[in-house]
Amino acid sequence: MYNDENNLYHGNGDSYPRDDYQPRQDLVHPAAQPQAEQTAGSSETGSSQTSGGHSGPAPKKKPSLAMKITAMCLACAVIGGACGFGGAVLADNLTGGTVINQSKRETTTVEVQQVDGKTLMTPAEVYASTVNSVVSINVSSVTTNVFGQTTQASSGSGFIITQDGYIATNYHVVEDATSIEVTLYNGDTYQAKLVGGDSDYDLAVLKIDAEGLSPVTLGDSTKINVGDTVMAIGNPLGELTFSQSVGTVSSANRAINVDGTPFNMIQVDASINPGNSGGPLMNLYGEVIGIVSAKYSSYADTTVEGLGFAIPISDVQALLVDIMENGQITNKPYLAITGGTMTQQMAAQFQIDLTEGVFVYSVEEGGAGDRAGLRLGDVITQIEDTKITSMSDLTAVKKQYKAGDTVTVTYYRQGQSYTTELTFDEQPVEEQQEQVIENSYSSGGQYGNLPDIFGDIFG
Repeated sequence: MYNDENNLYHGNGDSYPRDDYQPRQDLVHPAAQPQAEQTAGSSETGSSQTSGGHSGPAPKKKPSLAMKITAMCLACAVIGGACGFGGAVLADNLTGGTVINQSKRETTTVEVQQVDGKTLMTPAEVYASTVNSVVSINVSSVTTNVFGQTTQASSGSGFIITQDGYIATNYHVVEDATSIEVTLYNGDTYQAKLVGGDSDYDLAVLKIDAEGLSPVTLGDSTKINVGDTVMAIGNPLGELTFSQSVGTVSSANRAINVDGTPFNMIQVDASINPGNSGGPLMNLYGEVIGIVSAKYSSYADTTVEGLGFAIPISDVQALLVDIMENGQITNKPYLAITGGTMTQQMAAQFQIDLTEGVFVYSVEEGGAGDRAGLRLGDVITQIEDTKITSMSDLTAVKKQYKAGDTVTVTYYRQGQSYTTELTFDEQPVEEQQEQVIENSYSSGGQYGNLPDIFGDIFG
């Protein structure tokens, strides 16, 4: 910039060059004039005297108080503006970005993608593409206590699996419900009917009277890896409807036991809260890879952080179809035995060299265990390649099979291990699970006299 001070315009607190500026000679001190001009002036006028006889420049007027205040205010404004601009430039240089006017920021429209298992999406695109397949569930139940009947309300989530209104959720969401209300993302509300459910698998299917709905796309939960990004969409706390939380897979195959029921779960660090139960767990392709279970996100009523679970969809997809068609899971596998977890006390009492496994208390005549050759006193230690250390392990591994499947069972008898082929029976409807007896020897239960009848087995 051209910096000749005579070419700067000073006025109203601003300072910038003026091409047409000509300095007033009567305001310029003679010392500031070029020597040639001073000489020429002397020859033309003879002197630089005023009419009053005084030589030298004309006296300057002192600025008034108002002018000083005005100039000060304008100077502050200029300095402030310069500082603001400099700060913005500094921020831009530090971040490598562009200074944005926040007041003019607009929401970006997220494009709805087709869920085809091939199109990778952002979490925002997953939400926009799948939220119409998620539902909010509100449940009422009537209980009877000493004061009479009481109505209780609870909430959960679910997702649409068919265009004509079948909805998947957790069994514990709708257990003992007398009224079930389902709300879609567009606000439409329906009264739902419970088609069926199963507490062992924590699965339930609802039906609403609707057509043309948007069902989810089911993925393959066996292909997930620790570190994969996942999203849970649901109804946390029963009022934060259609919320999405994002996290990663912490464990792809986590065995947990809740209230005596074993589950194979996907562990995630996405926020999971009461009301999320039954909602979908999505991958970045918009596919459902799990059914969120808030019930299993805490232990002993302890609040936890960054710990959530979902039932792998590949483990239960066929069971959901079974419930839709038959109102229940009809092909649940059944060993037809009574068993319990092996303990150190039992090992010492019966002189068994094992402290883990499932002790066989009894075998149903003609049942799957009987046909496979199992008998009282055997200890089941393995099914196929899965080690069995407790009754919970046995119950969990059974969920991988259905009635009619044949597996290799490894068991311990009189100091030796044997294998046998066992074909599962179908579990009777009235049986909720294999009969279980836990620690009956140490507690003096109904099998407390078994040591007497084991003489023939152990000698």
